[in-house]
Amino acid sequence: MTTLHEAAVPTALTGLSVWPASATESRPGDLAVGGVPLAEIADRFGTPVYVLDEGEVRERCRTYRQAFPGAEVLYAAKAFLCRAMVRWTDEEGLGLDVCSAGELELAVTAGFPPERIVLHGNAKSPRDLELALRLGVGRIVIDSPAEIARLAAALGPDGRQQVLVRVVPGIAAGGHEKIRTGTEDQQFGLSLSDGHAQDAIARILGRPQLRLVGLHCHLGSQITSVKPYATAVRRMVGLLARLRDQHGLVLSELDLGGGHGIAHRPGDPALDPAVLAHRVRAELAASCAAADLPVPRLVIEPGRAIAGPAGVAVYHVLAVKRTGDRAFVAVDGGMSDNPRPAQYGVRYAPRLIGRPATAPLTPVTVVGRHCEAGDVLAEAELPADVRPGDLLAVPAAGAYQLSMASAYNLVGRPPVVAVHAGRARLLVRRESLADLRSRDVGL
Repeated sequence: MTTLHEAAVPTALTGLSVWPASATESRPGDLAVGGVPLAEIADRFGTPVYVLDEGEVRERCRTYRQAFPGAEVLYAAKAFLCRAMVRWTDEEGLGLDVCSAGELELAVTAGFPPERIVLHGNAKSPRDLELALRLGVGRIVIDSPAEIARLAAALGPDGRQQVLVRVVPGIAAGGHEKIRTGTEDQQFGLSLSDGHAQDAIARILGRPQLRLVGLHCHLGSQITSVKPYATAVRRMVGLLARLRDQHGLVLSELDLGGGHGIAHRPGDPALDPAVLAHRVRAELAASCAAADLPVPRLVIEPGRAIAGPAGVAVYHVLAVKRTGDRAFVAVDGGMSDNPRPAQYGVRYAPRLIGRPATAPLTPVTVVGRHCEAGDVLAEAELPADVRPGDLLAVPAAGAYQLSMASAYNLVGRPPVVAVHAGRARLLVRRESLADLRSRDVGL
């Protein structure tokens, strides 16, 4: 299998550079993933359908563990979660990062050890905290002053819980302004520059129920440079040193979050975990040596970088329309199963599958079926004879698609099919019209 390092190098040498490493083209137009033809999956399970390559997920988990020996690698469940994903990450030795009672309950009922789970989120509900304490999660990330008293009260005088504090280091990084979370002007974490992080830490130290074990920061998403992470390390170690000097406190963990960018189209940049690990570990060792601090255990939270490249979305073409100089290719999905193009301007690289392409390529706009002008999946080149009934496959579709999907226009969310060693199996069934009707209980 291609390594993550190789897959992360921007290249236009192959049309399969952003596909799962198992992707093969045995005959022109006959594309298979995990040994299973995608056209066969579309015929068996219908479209739209998400295809998830189990082997790719596992290999990416292993790559992170190899790149960060001695660190704790947590899979960020918000990228995509189902019971099979819980099992794969558990078997590959990763922990889990969850953001809600729903993610937490699914993970634990699927057999994931709660002590290897971290709960965070900027506005945890009473239900989130109650379930986390009842199930015994390993750590809870405190994101606001209100959570300190709320969590202490929920624990009672004899309860104990390990916590981290989410710090805003004042670093702008990420693929879009809406997914940059390390700056001062958003709702996440406690500011380092204005003293709110330090004040929260002092309050936590006054609560015997809360055991502060480390600091947490998350800079954003779809970050493709290691420089922001190196800057974050220096600033977080600076805070660790001040806490040592002010409180005699030496914390044992530093969680740098995730946000590791992937390529959605050939030639796009991506963050190489090996390069990131080398730079972060070197910066952490140097900064701690300069501050005369022991090196804390490193924690990272990749989500998209594990699930994203392992997924493929498959659609049927419903219509082809030409308006002036533009050609629109409409598919049977869209923003209900992938809202990211409309939200963040992400563009993908669809590919015609299921038949040989003999006509020359021509620029087209691939659009969804929904009643929004912003329902655009890609500006791409497809064969000029693309027609209704054709199949299009879209790579890099494993993260933040089903997890953010909706039932807009009451179309229902697509199923998830796992492929591995020539076998396909259903992981998550299609949301049916009966499912949608059953929720409508009043007149």
